[in-house]
Amino acid sequence: MARWPGRTIEGPAVTHPAAQDPWFELARSDKPGAIAVISGIEGPAYRNLGTAMAILPDGRRFGALSSGCIEEDVVDHALAALADGKVRKLRYGAGSPFFDLKLPCGGALEVTVIPAPDRALLTELADRRTRREETALGLSASGGLRFTPEDEAPAETIDLRIAFLPEPRFVIFGAGAEAVFFADLVRATGAPHLLLTPEDDTFANAEGAGCTVRKLDRSAIPPDVVIDAHTAVILLFHDHDWELDMLQEALATPAFYIGAQGSMRTQNRRQKGLQARGVEAASRARVRGPIGVIQSARDPRLLAVSVLAEVFAEVQRGL
Repeated sequence: MARWPGRTIEGPAVTHPAAQDPWFELARSDKPGAIAVISGIEGPAYRNLGTAMAILPDGRRFGALSSGCIEEDVVDHALAALADGKVRKLRYGAGSPFFDLKLPCGGALEVTVIPAPDRALLTELADRRTRREETALGLSASGGLRFTPEDEAPAETIDLRIAFLPEPRFVIFGAGAEAVFFADLVRATGAPHLLLTPEDDTFANAEGAGCTVRKLDRSAIPPDVVIDAHTAVILLFHDHDWELDMLQEALATPAFYIGAQGSMRTQNRRQKGLQARGVEAASRARVRGPIGVIQSARDPRLLAVSVLAEVFAEVQRGL
């Protein structure tokens, strides 16, 4: 089975209750439940190492460990673990005693089932993730869970380190159809987002689509808009006079992606404008343009898909 030490496995980075994240659901349950974690993989697998599923005492489950092959069986073992308080180590696929449960991918999974994890730990984990803090849990061979700092040396007592990264957040500045289509597409993914626009029609259309939107009354980032290292900043203006103040402020943040709509000619003017303000070349290079994976995408819907794909590709490169 694939194991830590020395390896960090990304856990599901979801901070919204609607997403039914297993760790969140377990923390907010009024009765102790169990958490089932993929703790080992051999060969191909449908889910990643560290993927979790929460099981409540009434049999409800949140999350998935496969394409639907093993979940019901894991629930049965989890309910038994809740009854006797003992950790289970389950193997599915090649070499499994559960010969009637097949994994279509042809590999093997080890699943650790932990009954009634420490409530204080679960609450602290939920609080850290809500505050968009990077954090991690270490899973021991015996099924113990504890917080592990990023710089902690590999330990024999830890089999797997599950890292929880804040979900990518989108801060969008813009006006017109491009801004509305992009904000609405981000909304559809469930990612946290905020559209700031100076235009009444854009505000009304975005609000009607269910986007999180605010009016922008000056060409600067409002002081209460926090941009962290997991935030993408996107400018979608036709009037590029709005941009330089915002871009200069965005470059002072750790945003992992900063991009602005426009042609290569517009990008060159943008770069010269930032240079005239004393912004160094290395910093200016962070401003992407033209944006999107599809060159010269002019249709607002196509541009929205193109830019979103570029941002999520950047997220994957950073993992």
